[in-house]
Amino acid sequence: MSGTSDYTPPKVWTWNKANGGQFASINRPISGPTHDKELPVGRHPLQLYSLGTPNGQKVTIMLEEVLALGHEGAEYDAWLIRIGDGDQFGSGFVAVNPNSKIPALMDRSGPKPIRVFESGAILTYLAEKFGAFLPTEPSARAECLSWLFWQMGSAPYLGGGFGHFYAYAPTKIEYAIDRFAMEVKRQLDVLDRRLAESEYLAGSEYTIADIAVWPWYGGLVKGWTYGAAEFLQVEDYKNVLRWADTIYSRPAVQRGRMVNRLSGDPSSQLHERHDASDFDTRTQDKLAAAE
Repeated sequence: MSGTSDYTPPKVWTWNKANGGQFASINRPISGPTHDKELPVGRHPLQLYSLGTPNGQKVTIMLEEVLALGHEGAEYDAWLIRIGDGDQFGSGFVAVNPNSKIPALMDRSGPKPIRVFESGAILTYLAEKFGAFLPTEPSARAECLSWLFWQMGSAPYLGGGFGHFYAYAPTKIEYAIDRFAMEVKRQLDVLDRRLAESEYLAGSEYTIADIAVWPWYGGLVKGWTYGAAEFLQVEDYKNVLRWADTIYSRPAVQRGRMVNRLSGDPSSQLHERHDASDFDTRTQDKLAAAE
């Protein structure tokens, strides 16, 4: 298994729907909508269409953090996109994000709605809109954006690489798991060395860089991701663990992590968020009790 394979790539690749593992029903080699479905629109300026994955958590954490600073214009409706059901291929969603990935945001606060897609773009857009969590001093801003884009380039190796082959692939391939485990551990070492010299990724202040990186790598070292904490020996990365705990202690982070979440304790799942009071009244445990 580690050194040999019976598979020889054909001259021309063809799509085998039955060979996609857990996500075979939603993965496909073409883009665009598969069905007509308009997106709902709530009463707040910002309309978020998402799911509580690490990428989705980035934006809900950011919005909750901005609201905690007192920016009322950051009130938002968070609509649930069930990617396992293919909601991301509806015509309305594709119009907001032609890449059919969550999260996707519509800003309806101005005379003309503005669409923003890709989590890093959304974080930057919101930071600039509200003047929060993105330094203005040139060197600090560059450091923040560098770590933000580090996450954009690195996390696919954690999620689509390691996570897929370790947790989701229909067969365990030693070479693939070893290849991506090595890279994820290298990435954790990059973070650990940086956080040995800096309280947060961009310096002494909490920024969108931390908000972007934490759901992926903080979740990994906290043991929430892929059941791989022991396998990757995350206890070795003490600075990352310190940073992960510091960020998790923030109330806005805890709220943001609940929004559009479909797994875990029912009290931690707020499938849709349309008002700040929903955290107290509409988590899954409370909805179940009311029934």
